[in-house]
Parts: sequence; C-alpha cells; structure tokens
Amino acid sequence: MTRHRSPSSVTVLGECVADTFADPGRSGLGELALRALPGGGPANTAVALARLGTPTRFLGRFSNDVFGTLFRDRLSASGVDLTGSVSAPEPSTLAVADLDETGQATYTFYADSAADWQWTADELAATQQDDAVCLHTGSLALVRQPGAGHIEERLATAREHVTVSVDPNVRPLLVPPSAYQERLPRWCALADILRLSEDDLALLFPGAGLEEACDTWHAAGARLVVITLGGRGALASLDGHRVTVPTPAIDIVDTVGAGDSFTAGLLHRLAALGHLGGRLDRLSLEEVADACSFATHVAAMTCSVPGSNPPRAEHLATSFLSVERRFTKSASTPTLVTQPSPNRAHARAVP
Repeated sequence: MTRHRSPSSVTVLGECVADTFADPGRSGLGELALRALPGGGPANTAVALARLGTPTRFLGRFSNDVFGTLFRDRLSASGVDLTGSVSAPEPSTLAVADLDETGQATYTFYADSAADWQWTADELAATQQDDAVCLHTGSLALVRQPGAGHIEERLATAREHVTVSVDPNVRPLLVPPSAYQERLPRWCALADILRLSEDDLALLFPGAGLEEACDTWHAAGARLVVITLGGRGALASLDGHRVTVPTPAIDIVDTVGAGDSFTAGLLHRLAALGHLGGRLDRLSLEEVADACSFATHVAAMTCSVPGSNPPRAEHLATSFLSVERRFTKSASTPTLVTQPSPNRAHARAVP
C-alpha cells in the first residue's frame, strides 16, 4: 500500500487482538465453534481514524498465523497504511469471551510471548521516517515487556516533532494496575494528550476525583487530559481549565470499541483544526469542547452497531464534519469552566 503523505496524518503504534466468542449455532457434541473478530485498542483507533478520513499509518507486529492475516485485512480494508509494520513468527494475542445467561462476558487472554509485545529497538528505528503530525499509542503494547521500553524510547524521540497521544486502556486481567501506575508519570512526561476512561481512572488512581486526577497528570506533564464518562459524556482539562460535553442520545447495541472510537474522533478533529504537530500551544478550550463533542458523536455511532465497527465519514452528521464548525454558547452546549483549578500553578509550563 502506498504510504500516506499528508500534513495531518496520524501514526498509531500498538497491538491487535483477536476477540473470540463461542458460536452455539455451529457448535456440536464434543466440539466448540468460535467466531473471531479483529480488535485491540490501538488497531481499533487506527481503523476509526482512517474511516473518518485522516491518513493513518499503523505500526504493529503481525503474526504469520491466520489471525495476523485477519488483522491486516481489516486495517487495509479501512484504508490504513501498514508501511513499517512487522511480519512476526510469534503467535497473535487472543481474548476468549465466556458469556453468561445475561450476556455478560468473562474473558480469558492468551497473550504470553505474543507478537505484539516483541518490538526491538532496531525494528522501531526502521519506522522513524514518518510524515505524521501525531503519534498515538497505549494499551498493552505500552506496558508489556520487552517491547514497552522500546516504545517509550520511540515516544521520547518522536515528540521532538509530533504531538504524542497516550491511552492507557488498563487491562487488569493481563497486567496488574500497579504496573500502569508505576509507568504513568513517565507517559505523562512524554504525552501531550492523555485519554482514558472513568474505569481506567478507578484502577489507576483509586478514590481520586476527576479534577484531582487531571491536576496530578497535568503536573506530571500531560497538557490535555480527557476522561470519558460513558453515558455521561466526557470531561476535558486543558492546563487545568475544564470542559464537559454530553453524550448524544442513541440506541446502544454494545459499547465495544467506543473508547477507541472516541480517541480517533478527538485526534481527527484536532488534526482538522490544525492543532496537531507540536505542543498544542494554540489550542483553546472552546476548540477542545468542539473536538470532544465530535468524539462523543463518533463513539455513540460505534455503540449503535455490534462490535468495534466505527463509522465512516459519510455516515456522520454534516455538522460534525465541517472544519468550520465552532463552539458557541447555548443551552445545549458543553459546560465550560474558564477559571484554572486551585492546583493550576503545578501544571507543566508548555513552551
């Protein structure tokens, strides 16, 4: 595939996961049929970005097994550039869901020594030539060794010329939250944008309020912190100035991939507004509200269909696609908190 060359392209670095479910209709006595769907937080974000129209490059390590082919096909079909990705001898990461009578899932992961975590310094060095304005990563690839340390080094190098975005996407069944907690200050020091869910917050910072968490992560280095709140929308904090946005009303089928789609919507909108490529120096709180409103719309559309199947640009409301769309105050607009928090003085000064 031809490599994208665009001033607003985004590179995503991370894992793919095969989400497998029992298929009772094809199972029989003494056998269990499984249905496998391509997933993984970073891969989902790359797919959503490309479908929205942002030129997107995905850096992953694809196993040579059948799941690796499934991952490649999904990303390519969505228009994602796979230049720089690695063909790997290790197996793919699998997540097997066991559904109870209410439809709730319990997952078993098969991830030890999987291809996704085996990045080497030489492999990542070969991907350095990049025209992107943003490098996004997170989830398991940023915390599982031996590759995690090499990815952090890539972030440190990349932030000299691109905006860095991180989504911790905590997975306690595979990695204890303490491992994320230990590395999170380092990620904040490298990241311009930190996006996480309220569930992530509960695991990373037990007992902390939203604003306390935002101030802590600002002080560690992240300029823009966005916490998604499920059906209650999202809270964004730009250097301690807050804005909350609601979630659009929609009939929910499931929430698989909603957070990944939100991240894609946020980055797509910030790129369209011309704010990616540096330290977000010119970004205003009104534009943060605009980007988050767009992101909640993308996430809501993902929740309206089964699985992680984010919308394409042509399926979104025209008002959310126009680069000229701007934040205006009205009864239905996001709520702005224009004064800095009491701990604002502890936030990092951005050059």
